[in-house]
Amino acid sequence: MNEQINSMQQDLGLKTIAALDKNRFSACYYQNAQQALAELFNIIPLDASVGIGGSWTLIELEVVEKLEARGNTVYCHHKPGLSPEEILDLRRKQLTCDIFLTSTNAITEDGRLVNTDATGNRVAAMIFGPKKVIVLAGINKVVGTLEEAQQRIRVTAAPFNNKRLNRPNPCVKTGYCVDCQRPTRLCNVTTVIHKRPPASDIHVWVIGEEVGY
Repeated sequence: MNEQINSMQQDLGLKTIAALDKNRFSACYYQNAQQALAELFNIIPLDASVGIGGSWTLIELEVVEKLEARGNTVYCHHKPGLSPEEILDLRRKQLTCDIFLTSTNAITEDGRLVNTDATGNRVAAMIFGPKKVIVLAGINKVVGTLEEAQQRIRVTAAPFNNKRLNRPNPCVKTGYCVDCQRPTRLCNVTTVIHKRPPASDIHVWVIGEEVGY
């Protein structure tokens, strides 16, 4: 059964990679997170500045800790103890870093990236600014259509992120987005990157196992 599941995930991953390539992204498929991480640290120079978009995938893979241990300058705004001014400064530095790392809320099978942000710094950096953007996404984030991408955000990404960030929003209790109007709302900016913008260098790595949410 596991072999069958792995084969189906690989087929889905490779199909999605082909669609991303068609949409002018630089796309790769990795069997597992360890393979992706090995390549990630192979291609990031030790003197590169690295911005970190808010991402449970990167937290789960301990990317920040590993980058800092090897000596990279890392702009990570979600470390505990930062003041609002420090957070804002780090978010601005992410827009002009050498490499920006993040995940995505959903990837459609026809090769589009769909994301919903609270502040918009993550999606802004994905679209334009950093010299290179690398998006790491588990196979669990691949969906069929834009509508399914939005549904995934409403019932998976939004509730989990609200819970992780201790936001007192209704979706923490309901388990799905109710389009709340609270000032603590996280779902403020939604973007769809249909194709790679010509001035941006966006790499999308699909990992053939569940990573993040």
